[in-house]
Formats: sequence, structure tokens, C-alpha cells
Amino acid sequence: MLLSLAIIILLGLSVAAIVDKIGLPRIIGMLGVGIIISPYVLDLLDPKILGISSELRQIALIIILVKAGLSLNLSDLKRVGRPAVMMSFVPACCEIIGYVVFAPLLLGVNRVEAAVMGAVLSAVSPAVVVPRMVKLIEEKCGTQKSIPQMILAGASCDDIFVIVLFSTFVTMAQGGSARMADFLNIPVSIVLGILLGAIAGYCIYLLFEKSYQHHFMIRNSTKVIILLGVSFLLMSVETLVKPYVAVSGLLAVVAAACIIKLKSVNSVSARLSEKFGKLWIGAEVMLFVLVGAAVDVRYTLSAGGAAVLMIFIALIFRAVGVFLCLLGTNLNAKERLFCIIAYLPKATVQAAIGSVPLSLGLPCGKIVLSVAVLAILITAPLGAIGIDKTYRGLLDH
Repeated sequence: MLLSLAIIILLGLSVAAIVDKIGLPRIIGMLGVGIIISPYVLDLLDPKILGISSELRQIALIIILVKAGLSLNLSDLKRVGRPAVMMSFVPACCEIIGYVVFAPLLLGVNRVEAAVMGAVLSAVSPAVVVPRMVKLIEEKCGTQKSIPQMILAGASCDDIFVIVLFSTFVTMAQGGSARMADFLNIPVSIVLGILLGAIAGYCIYLLFEKSYQHHFMIRNSTKVIILLGVSFLLMSVETLVKPYVAVSGLLAVVAAACIIKLKSVNSVSARLSEKFGKLWIGAEVMLFVLVGAAVDVRYTLSAGGAAVLMIFIALIFRAVGVFLCLLGTNLNAKERLFCIIAYLPKATVQAAIGSVPLSLGLPCGKIVLSVAVLAILITAPLGAIGIDKTYRGLLDH
């Protein structure tokens, strides 16, 4: 297992650095490494690593969500207003509709399985979008109309919305029927997840604050461990209460981090965010390499033509969704085009949950994972290169 970990970390980081040098997202290199060392190609990984890969991927997702919660500026969402709120769910809903309409025709799945696929594929990637929007803010490109802030805020909420929908659709796919109660679980899980996370976050804030007041200093590294432990507990609560009530554990994790950011003084949240950013360096490698390793590349290639067509059809639906969000704003045609391009990349959520239907034994599991990987390989470089090459021409400086 140690040799497998060494291969994942060293080879993943090395190829990611090479890919980054030529101007592509690092995750493309990590995914490529995973595919090459997978059991379906060179078979270099210990089966024990593959056996716990789903748990490792979940840990990586928790780390990036805590980082997002600690970095999310709620005032940006409030300042931008309606378009940012709509960007957090309308494009995803439009893309899911695209999958529900066309995936049964192109990929041979039923409507519920198409909804599962749409939920996996419809989230925008913070790993690709966030660093580029931060760069635009630093260069003051589009900031007069708060375009980078709007995309940042919308993308942060977009992932949460999609993950909640995904959980609901997976439950429906396992039961084989779509009930109204399943959709009612969406607002219930959102509200209870936020409430649970807010309580947990406030308790953590009190612990950190009391330790500061009583001169019993908790080191920042210890705070990171405490926050991680509570996050794991929140995820466990979702599983424990699932038979009785719907609670979004991932949303609870983000809410807890947001409360800590809102309440903390002495730059505690900034230091924690920096620590989690460092953790993400390792978690990112594990996440994307293991996702690549879970892909049967032969099956992915056999599904290629129809899957690629489905991805581009869904992107058209997504572009329509972004366009609808920007109606009534003061953005010109070039700025609206940039927003559409910026909302194309997919990676983080697809890598984290793309293999879940397969691990649950759903009939659509292989095709969902195949389409998810193809979507990452197509849209991550497409969106990243699109943002990098067009922002100077499409946005005001």
C-alpha cells in the first residue's frame, strides 16, 4: 500500500506540474496518471488502496468544502444580488433537464438514471474556476460590474445544490420510483443541514474563543484537526439519521465553516483557510488520481461518441441557463459570453461523486462514471483555456 501511495503522490504531482506548465489544468495530468496506473491499463496499484478509494475521495471532498466555507464571502453574494443567486441553481437545473431529455435517447438509460447522470455532471468546478476568478479580481478585470465575484459566489453554492439533488436522485434510482416526498426532502435536507452545521460551527467558534480568552491557546494545526473531526462527524450524522430524516452532511460542513468565518476574530478563519489550502494539495492528488484509477478506459472509449455528443448538448442547455440568469443585468454581450465560458469547467464534484452510482451497484454506474470522466477531460481544459484566453478581450479593465 505504501508503494501505491508513493506512486499516486509523486507521479501525480510530477505530471500535474508538467501539464500546468503547458497551460492546462493540473487535474488533467492527475486523471491521466490514474487512468494509466489503473487495474485496466498498467495495474500498478495495491487492491487495498482501491478498496478504500471511496472513503479517501470523500475525505478530499470534505477538505475542499471546508476550504470553500472558510473562503466564501457572503457579502459578495448579497451585493451582486439576484444574478448570483440564480447562477447557483438555474444553469445546473437546465443542464439536468438536458440529460433527462436526451440521455435516454443517446445512452440507453431511463429517466431517473438520466437525472442521476445530470446531477453528477451539472456542477461547475471550483478547482478550475476559483483560482482564475481570484486572478481577475487581483487584475481588476470585470470587477466594476462584480463579474468575478458573481461567478465565485454562484459557483460555491452551485456545487452544494447539485450534491443535494444528487443524493435525492440516487435514492430514487435505488428505489426504482420517483415520489413527491423525495423532492420534498431537498428543502428539508438543506434547512436541517444548514441548521446542524450552524450549531456545530458556533460550538467550534465558542471553543476557539474561550481558549483565546482564558490564554489556553489552541494551535492552528490543532484547530484544523478539530474542524476536520467535526466535519467527519457531521457526515456521519447524515448516514445515521438517513432512515428517519434527510440531512445534507456536506451542506452542514460548509455551514459550519461559514459560521466560523463570520464569528471568528484575530484572522482565525484566514489562517484555517490557509491550512486547509495546504491540505488540499495532497487531497487533490489522491482525489483525481483515484478517480482516474476507477475508470475502465476501455468502457469509456466504447461509450465515446454518444457520450461526447451528450456532453455538448448538455453544455448548450447550461449556456441557456447562464443566459437566463443574466437577463435584466447591465452586462453587455461580451461579458455575458465570458460568464457562459467561465461556467463550463467540470472537475471537482464529478471526480468526487462520479463513481458513487457504480459503487452503489446502480445499473447506470459505469456509463455515469464514463461520462463524468469524459466531461472532465473535455470541459476542464475547454473552460480553463477559454477563461485564460478571452478575459482580456471580453471584460473591462
